[in-house]
Amino acid sequence: MNTTAEQPVISLDQATPEQLKAALAKVEAKKDQDRETYKELVLETVPKAMFQLCAASEVISAAKTATFKYFEDILDLKNKVYGLKEKQQSHTFSTDKEEIQIGYRINEGWDDTVTAGIQKVENYISSLSKTPETATLVSMLFNMLKKDAKGNLKGSRVLELQKAAADSKNDEFIDGVAIIASAYKPVRSSWFIEASLINDDGTKTPVPLSMSSVGFSANYKFDFFSEKIPADDAVE
Repeated sequence: MNTTAEQPVISLDQATPEQLKAALAKVEAKKDQDRETYKELVLETVPKAMFQLCAASEVISAAKTATFKYFEDILDLKNKVYGLKEKQQSHTFSTDKEEIQIGYRINEGWDDTVTAGIQKVENYISSLSKTPETATLVSMLFNMLKKDAKGNLKGSRVLELQKAAADSKNDEFIDGVAIIASAYKPVRSSWFIEASLINDDGTKTPVPLSMSSVGFSANYKFDFFSEKIPADDAVE
């Protein structure tokens, strides 16, 4: 038999100020308790999740290192067979069913002198008469100076500028492009691996990997690509 006395249900219009105050205090106490439970759950869960993530990161790092070591041997043999150490940013290896590409990314960077070069080039572009014959050229040149989402020029466009400057035979234009080219300061950002499974119909299914942000295992250094980051052909 249940001997616990049931609490009478009191409507708001019948409740005394003391009863309303007690009910509100009960609600607030429950809220505080729930918030404390939430904080305790966070403190308990974060270390467990971090352990799993760190373990996964170590596994990815080990896999990345092992993969580069495999192809280090292959690149060594390739160099011996062909008598040339290539300076390209990436290499792609494949079978009928798989494809793996290894390499490094480059962040394009420019020192502060680039603005002087851009100004000189823009001065030249602005000096061109806006006839129908030159309108296309003006549009093309301004497009070469268009910056990316990060506010930087694209190094690959400087080659086009160099060709256009040489054709123009204009000293201001040529000097401006030369300043831009000398301001180019590329920085190697990360080593990457991209892998795909090749389907029977020739289409590729990427293997989900995110290795660019993961370093190699301790004391391993992949050095089969040139130590010097090759300046883009655009800025020779």
